[in-house]
Amino acid sequence: MAKLVFALNQSLDGYVDHTEFSPDPVLFRHFIDDVRGLAGSLYGRRMYEVMRYWDEDRSEWDEAKRDYAAAWRRQPKWVVSRSLQSVGPNATLVMDDVETTIRGLKARLDGDIEVSGPELARSLTDLGLVDEYRLYLHPVVLGRGKPLFAGPRPPLRLVASDRIGADVIRLTYVPA
Repeated sequence: MAKLVFALNQSLDGYVDHTEFSPDPVLFRHFIDDVRGLAGSLYGRRMYEVMRYWDEDRSEWDEAKRDYAAAWRRQPKWVVSRSLQSVGPNATLVMDDVETTIRGLKARLDGDIEVSGPELARSLTDLGLVDEYRLYLHPVVLGRGKPLFAGPRPPLRLVASDRIGADVIRLTYVPA
């Protein structure tokens, strides 16, 4: 049975903004290895559109970025959206009955399915589907933006913490 994991970068004051967090080489290598090990990824529309950057090779990429792109392209992706009409390679559009679809994925697959996007994660949390939260805490104070937990915070229990790279702490929580 697969485990649904919400993993996302956040500022010290609890905001999410992918343009504000540049991973150092150690953290980026961690993300490459993480993506390689996933059973798949689950995206909301906005996060999927951001991640589509990795669909096309770019001449300015170094070896690490090419490695990440290759790992991202290989894994299956599910995109929850009512507005998209189609999705890219190795992706499946989920427009209706999200709960049944996700429960089916969890029952059918082994390993981790990573959820990206705070709004999607909140709705999956409300349905009791998120099994683990991995919060990558960056030493940045944004003072604005989209909060990581948009809505009531679920009761959580800390199960691990580790430093990745020079400045990032990963906090791992499970529902309490």
